[in-house]
Order: sequence, then structure tokens, then C-alpha cells
Amino acid sequence: MADGATKSGSQATHRTGAAAGRDVLARLRSDIVSSEFKPEARLKFAELTSRYDVGIGTLREALSQLASEGFVTLEAGKGFKVAPVSAEELVEITDLFINFEKRAVREAIVHGDEDWEANIVAVHHRLSLIEGLPWADRMERHAEWVQRHREFHESLVSACPGRWLLRLRSMMFDQLDRYRFVTKNSSGSAGRQKFEEHRQIMEATVARDADRAAALIETHIRDTSDRALKILAPADGAKAAV
Repeated sequence: MADGATKSGSQATHRTGAAAGRDVLARLRSDIVSSEFKPEARLKFAELTSRYDVGIGTLREALSQLASEGFVTLEAGKGFKVAPVSAEELVEITDLFINFEKRAVREAIVHGDEDWEANIVAVHHRLSLIEGLPWADRMERHAEWVQRHREFHESLVSACPGRWLLRLRSMMFDQLDRYRFVTKNSSGSAGRQKFEEHRQIMEATVARDADRAAALIETHIRDTSDRALKILAPADGAKAAV
């Protein structure tokens, strides 16, 4: 009886530890993507263990995972810091994500059923409730928009059967989202345009028009990246001139 209770308690502790690890990993990734931690910011263990209420071991595992995903870097003797951003990297990430996203949406159109279509329409409606607001009001609900925007793009490809394709696509989405935050405060004029682009992508996907959906997605993504590149390029040029 005692052995059984000990084993059960051990399993519960392990589950709690695993859950804590997944939670801090997700929260850290989200905070880096959303620029709560700026590019190249030092990630100090004392501050992070307090912020996320976890032990050093759990935090180190999360940071090591994020290093493998390209969100943080590890310098010998100096510890972890947020990975830098650059125009060159953004170009590469954009090309990769577009390739993954277009392939995934084509596969989803082939395999998706009526429930998949209905979910896309419903998720798009939730997104449009925020995107239809005046820019100042939308910015007040930016955190909600970020989540609904992710849900919309995920709904488009959710019927894709390729697990590795979706995994790689998700990784590139997070990386691209980091750069999208560069344009957050300078995109007011693009708000209505993006609202319309999302509607067109939704309609083309539900209509099973794979060529049009893929073309619209590429235009949509490249436009956002181009806006970020205009901000990043002068900074990269300044570094090169030093």
C-alpha cells in the first residue's frame, strides 16, 4: 500500500513538473515572440524564475529548447539571451514559411471536410470582430487579435495530414510573428488592407480554390515581411557602417 502510494505520488510530481515545463516553455516563447523580451536582451535566471515561478532546472530546459528553435542563444560564460533579428534572417524565414503554408493549405483543401470549412468561417468571424474596429480600439485588444490571428491561420491548414509539415510550419509561424511585432505600432494604415486580405483568403480556401488561396497567402505574408524589412534594413545598414 505504501509502495503504491509512493509510486502514485512520484507520478503526480512528475506530471506536475512536466506540466510546469510545458507552461514555462509556452510562456517564454510567447513573451519573446511578442517582444516582451527585446532582441538580444539578456535572460537572467533570477528574474525569470521569479517571473514564471519555476525552478532553475525547469527554466534551463525551457531555454535550451528555445535555443534549439532559434529564439534564444547561449554564449559560453555569459548565459542565455534573446536571439537577434535581421533583414537577412527575415527574408529566409519568409520564404520558408510561405513554402510550408502554401503546401499545407493545398493539402488541407484536398482532405478537409464540412466541419473544417465551418470552423474556418467561424474563426475568421471572430478575427473580423477585432479587425473591423478603428485602429486605436484594435490596439487595445492586440493580445486578443494575436491569438485570433494565429487561430485563423491554423484553421486554414488544420486538415493537412502532414504532421512534420505542420510542425515545421508552426515553428516558422512563430519566428515570423517575432518580426511582425516590429511593425505593430506602424501598421495602422494597413489594418483595413489586412482585414480584406483575410476575408479573401478565407473565401478562396472554403471555395476549394487552391491556386487562388495559395497566391493570396503568399501576397499577404510578403506584404507584412516587406513592412518589417523597411524598418530593419536601415538598422542593419547602420551596424554594417560602424
